[in-house]
Amino acid sequence: RCLLKMVKGNLVVPEEILSFCCNGLQGSTSPPRAREPGEREEAPAAMASPSPAGNPTEVQMSQLVLPCHTNHRGELSTGQLLKWIDTAACLSAERHAGCPCVTASMDDIYFEHTISVGQVVNIKAKVNRAFNSSMEVGIQVSYEDLCSGKHCSICKAYATFVAQGPSGGKVKLKPLTPQTEEEKIEHSIAAERRRMRLVHKDTLKDLLTRSPRETELETRDGSAAVPAAKTRVESVELVLPPHANHQGNTFGGQIMAWMENVATIAASRLCHAHPTLRAIEMFHFRGPSQVGDRLVLKAIVNNAFKNSMEVGVCAEAYGQEMSVSRRHINSAFMTFVVLDQEGRPRNLPMVAPEPGDGERRYREASARKKIRLDRKYLVSCKQTEVPLSVPWDQSNKVYLSYNNVSALKTLVAKANWALAREKDKVRMYTLEEDKFLSFRIEMSVRIAAGRAFSLLSDLRRRHEWDSHYASAELVQQVDDDDMIYHVVSQTLSHENKPQDFVILASRRKPCSKGDPYVVAFRSVTLPTHPASASFTRAETLCSGFCIWPESEETSKVAYYNQATPGYLNYVTTNVAGLSSNFCATFEACEKFLLKNKEDLIVRLQDL
Repeated sequence: RCLLKMVKGNLVVPEEILSFCCNGLQGSTSPPRAREPGEREEAPAAMASPSPAGNPTEVQMSQLVLPCHTNHRGELSTGQLLKWIDTAACLSAERHAGCPCVTASMDDIYFEHTISVGQVVNIKAKVNRAFNSSMEVGIQVSYEDLCSGKHCSICKAYATFVAQGPSGGKVKLKPLTPQTEEEKIEHSIAAERRRMRLVHKDTLKDLLTRSPRETELETRDGSAAVPAAKTRVESVELVLPPHANHQGNTFGGQIMAWMENVATIAASRLCHAHPTLRAIEMFHFRGPSQVGDRLVLKAIVNNAFKNSMEVGVCAEAYGQEMSVSRRHINSAFMTFVVLDQEGRPRNLPMVAPEPGDGERRYREASARKKIRLDRKYLVSCKQTEVPLSVPWDQSNKVYLSYNNVSALKTLVAKANWALAREKDKVRMYTLEEDKFLSFRIEMSVRIAAGRAFSLLSDLRRRHEWDSHYASAELVQQVDDDDMIYHVVSQTLSHENKPQDFVILASRRKPCSKGDPYVVAFRSVTLPTHPASASFTRAETLCSGFCIWPESEETSKVAYYNQATPGYLNYVTTNVAGLSSNFCATFEACEKFLLKNKEDLIVRLQDL
């Protein structure tokens, strides 16, 4: 302002220009108005604080795809996208933790579309749930075409981050309180996804144990197999300051980008074309690397299927040129396809694995493809897209159990439950959505939640209080948390025959304070128990119990059921008040719990 006064004294400058120069940054060309007594000063619009209603951990990133971000086809490099995804997720994690965070793992990522130069990548990341020192961050990626206004989903990912203290030790995280229905669903199911991550290696090992040991090469159109050794790639990268995050460790997204680069080269050597990355298998970071480290990246095609190939890639670090010991940083498995001009996957040549480790990797790739298909089919798709009775086998048991429990937790977290009836202590709620009518019955019972959980999770005792059950036989004890029962119902079908079910029962104890005990039921198909002419095979889509502790000796017990067509008439009759069977059954359930709450066997199960 003083400078302008001096200029004004020597130059003829219009008053309007001086006024704009002095006041323009305040968004006004007129002199500032005097405030009335008690009037608050308003912050400029650009400086306004975010709405308090939003999730405080949510981070939004928008990136314009420039030529420097793309490959030879003008499409966004997947490695660059992974860097942006990891950056947004890390910033979200640090918002919640209030301290530096590092990437621990990333779940499966399926890329649905490619992104072209000139389009905008929109990334939204927010913390779904915080555990002790780790947290799950959910990431949604979409692209926006600025010319047409079109928006399209690219992928959805879940990353696990660990909070680190000043000395590198773990930090105990504060719990996260979900607000919206979507956040409550993600918060609840995050515990199931965490459980699935922990058993991922065991699932692969179990499938390989039951598979034939011999490696059988596929025959395909009489073409000769390409030796896997010809696809081998090894590359080294020097970690420089631009590659490191604000903690001095190599940026996790940068490591993923380097790994994607060498994997793409290996895939290209097999097909002699430019491949497209379609999926990245769930992976874990084993340890950090720092500025000055040399990262050795190795890739090789493990197996080639008809239209896709799996490339294994690993990253190792060492600190100086002559060092002999290398630290294993990360391993990942990436699935590539080669698209023709119409965007359809081309047939690929076969791979001849190297003896020894190459044959092991060849077999493991086939097992991972089976697991990947199970996981994508049962975990990634919507509940309405999963058929009622999914064939159960040893290889998909983890994902069926996940689907069973997460479906019930999703139903529990819905916001639009409406009270339909209330009789004595029993309350009945309904939820109407699209094709489904769901109901919930709840009451408080003077029994410890853990004991109610043990009693209600054993279907062999359900006939003692539920008149609809004639019998329930335990046909397979999958593990401590999952059992398969053959249930015979008292209810007759339209064929005037008793109904029977094959039901997977999945139990879960609370993951943290405030979580309920969960017992989830869904129909499955077992080869040992096919449909019989003596019964009408019926199915249940999603049902089960949630039990919340109200005190040491009192629990809220709630039963949920997503009604299938064969059950719908019975449900609507009770909702309309034309029958009290539901209330009577739940009152019988209360008497059963009270009668057996001192049962010695139940006490032993609680220990």
